[in-house]
Amino acid sequence: MALNRKIAYIDLSTGKIETRPISLEVRKKFLGGRGLDAYLLYNHTEKGIDPLGPKNVLMVSAGILGGTLASASSRTHIMAKSPLTELLGSSNMGGFFAPELRWAGFDHLVIKGKAEKPVYLWIHNGEIELRDASNIWGKTTTETQWAIREELGDEDIKCAVIGPAGENLVRFANVMTGIKDSAGRSGMGAVFGSKNLKAIAARGTMDIKIAYPTDALEYNKRFIDQIVSSKVNQTQGTLGTPFIWGATNSWGGIRTRNFQYNQCEYADDIEPERIDEIATETMGKYHMAGCFGCQVHCRAKYKIPSGPYAGKYDEGPEYTSQGAFGGEPDCKSAVTVLTGNHLVDQWGVDNLEIGSIISWAMELYELGILTNKDTDGLDLSFGNDEALLEMIRRITFRDGWLGDTLAEGGIQASEKIGKNSFSYLIQVKGMSNLHSDERATPALALGIATGSRGSDHLRSRPAIDLYHLPEEVLRKVYSNPVPYDGPLSSEHTSYVGKSWQVFWQELCYMGVDCLGICKYHTTFLGATLPNFEDWSRVLYYNTGLEMSPKDIWDVAERCYNIERLFNLREGLTRNDPKKGDTLNHRYFDEPCRRGAPDVIGAKIDRKKFKKMIDEYYEHHGWDENGIPLPETMKRLGLDKEPSHLV
Repeated sequence: MALNRKIAYIDLSTGKIETRPISLEVRKKFLGGRGLDAYLLYNHTEKGIDPLGPKNVLMVSAGILGGTLASASSRTHIMAKSPLTELLGSSNMGGFFAPELRWAGFDHLVIKGKAEKPVYLWIHNGEIELRDASNIWGKTTTETQWAIREELGDEDIKCAVIGPAGENLVRFANVMTGIKDSAGRSGMGAVFGSKNLKAIAARGTMDIKIAYPTDALEYNKRFIDQIVSSKVNQTQGTLGTPFIWGATNSWGGIRTRNFQYNQCEYADDIEPERIDEIATETMGKYHMAGCFGCQVHCRAKYKIPSGPYAGKYDEGPEYTSQGAFGGEPDCKSAVTVLTGNHLVDQWGVDNLEIGSIISWAMELYELGILTNKDTDGLDLSFGNDEALLEMIRRITFRDGWLGDTLAEGGIQASEKIGKNSFSYLIQVKGMSNLHSDERATPALALGIATGSRGSDHLRSRPAIDLYHLPEEVLRKVYSNPVPYDGPLSSEHTSYVGKSWQVFWQELCYMGVDCLGICKYHTTFLGATLPNFEDWSRVLYYNTGLEMSPKDIWDVAERCYNIERLFNLREGLTRNDPKKGDTLNHRYFDEPCRRGAPDVIGAKIDRKKFKKMIDEYYEHHGWDENGIPLPETMKRLGLDKEPSHLV
């Protein structure tokens, strides 16, 4: 059955491996994926541990629907204490690894300790083996995957791996699978590296028995029709996520030169149509790729057309790479964006974090806070494409004082640099913001301020707030599966009702991450896409587990509160500029300087923003400091945590 996959406890220090079933009680409380990982993290880690020490516990998992007939059931989740933020570390990637892990017999891996020498895990049809990785230590992410396939004699093996950034303990290193699928936020690759864990390889031929296969197929066909008929997904299937750049930049929602401007001017060469043109020219007509079970095919396949990396193959770039290597550093070359995207994929480092931290360093250089002595003579001016690519290399390999300093992440780097450098760092809870500018969108600003893993555009963003949908449409979306009769506003500039939208989207995305399906197949960029009602039926048809839409909502709320409990235990407080639910002062003090009429002059109102957070806490059942109330803990069955059920 789809519910009979196991959990494995792996101690790298001793080599001991233990496997256990996951009880139905645990499934009903946490489902799987991110939700169960949060429970395991809270239950298996001690307060205040070193994120790069052997006591940090690393979770790698598939969602409960992974590898089934559910559409886009491809997502892998990775969780540990973050070496970047020292709070919740959590990341998610697509591709084909999670289905393979389930076909090999496992849903969750709980990895403890540290191996004496480099190792990788080999998981095959219910068996787990520790193997020597000394000969692949130092290889790039794609070299590593092909070396493992060659060693084990099977080209169908799927791997989750780290590159040089993870080995060098860059605090925002990725875990990668395939060419470009990245568990990119919060530094999970550094946790792999700290444990001398180079990779996890999986290959399985164990069937997943579908509870009601005919119904599952029929309902999934309806699911697919709903998804592919959406205009937003049709656009993604043509241009990929870069299509978001075109609309957002023309409107004035792209931060440029770190945070000095909110629109990247004269940037035609990095517009989505240009990226699509290069991908078509270098790869031919069929240049779009997708993950397991997905019909959208949202990423391009391309070869770099010119420069020192000409001819190198990669996939993407995503919207985040356009900002990281285009908008933020004010570099306007498609070749630079494609090359930067390729380097971070090969070396295994978070494109968003590294692009943002380099742009921050560029502003510090412009201000004279960083000098030529600090940069070893490198001209770190905005718009210097060569310097941007060179800094990606220096950070990845911790080359030179500045490269080594920035590899520690923004907060630790600011403490080392001093000179008021922290004031210019655009971050929440130690994690850099996406390149989007939320000063004109209070709902989106609230989402990044309150994200459980730090500044976040994937865990609470009510993107449909930008569509000016009629209130009756918004109410239909945001009153399901629990009633909501409070205020809502169709205006993206309004503060009214936005706290409920952010709260609802948090639980929506938590539900998706527990199931293991893609956010583009739910209410993220489209108001008519599937949500709780659909998931209840998809879950039942595939697994036989009967859970109402409200049951799934409760699971999501329970799991989100466990993430909150972990963060509170590790030092989160409401107004802490380094570990709190707040924004950089520039959101409140500096108005937008470019863009559409409803953007120019926009900034976040401190008083109204405080009220939004108060309302947001109230929706969660937290007190004024963001601490879950006793009645909330009891209602969600968390009053006896940690409970060590599994």
